[in-house]
Amino acid sequence: MAAITTTLVVGATGATGKHVVLQLLQRKQHVKAVVRSKQRLLDSLDEVAPNASTEFSSSLEIQEASLLDLSDDDLMELTRQCDATVSCLGHNISIQGMFGHPRRLVTDATKRLYNAIEANQSKEAEPKKAKFILMGTVAVPNPNGEDDKRTFGERFVQFLLRYMLPPHRDNEIAAAYIQGKTDNPNLEWTVVRPTELTDGSASKYEMFSKPIDSLFGGDRSVTRANVAQSMVDMLLTKSLWDEWKFKMPTVYDDLN
Repeated sequence: MAAITTTLVVGATGATGKHVVLQLLQRKQHVKAVVRSKQRLLDSLDEVAPNASTEFSSSLEIQEASLLDLSDDDLMELTRQCDATVSCLGHNISIQGMFGHPRRLVTDATKRLYNAIEANQSKEAEPKKAKFILMGTVAVPNPNGEDDKRTFGERFVQFLLRYMLPPHRDNEIAAAYIQGKTDNPNLEWTVVRPTELTDGSASKYEMFSKPIDSLFGGDRSVTRANVAQSMVDMLLTKSLWDEWKFKMPTVYDDLN
């Protein structure tokens, strides 16, 4: 059995975030979550697993707030004593969500959380090791250039997304920020890039170092529950974490 850890999950009421919270709780871990509506999170957990909100109440700490409205001190307190932070933040699929403010929700949250973790570590005689997982998308290219070169058509679509769809640009900037964070041996990260997301239960999944299918879609997809499972597995399995830390793995349902 894995040691008991505490993980902060932001974006916890989202379609993937709720699975991260639930799966951590099911594996006997402690979870902190920052959400605008506590009841919405509890209801979403019960939708996936009836009575989960009651069964795991002692291991779930919920703070109602808008993450970016919290002060730096608040974020330091929030991340203090956490073994890991998982960001499943994303923009709402609406005109306001995609083109309104905050335009840099994912990037700003990533920077402020990362800074808060490092600020806590700077005050510790023996800094506590921490992990950071950022959820992106397979459409976000790896800034280090290790992805296979996309076709002209795919690169053109990425260009359009980058300059016409603010959420995509936000995800790219957040990934680039994380990619540059390699100077702190006590704070390790990975950026998980799922392919086309679907609903469904957790099952077997596959992870790769780069995209394996076309940006325009193919016969591969991944359930949100499997994306959550890949993140939870990495957090709780040392060999998996060591394999994927400081990398940007892509995630697909296992077809076998």
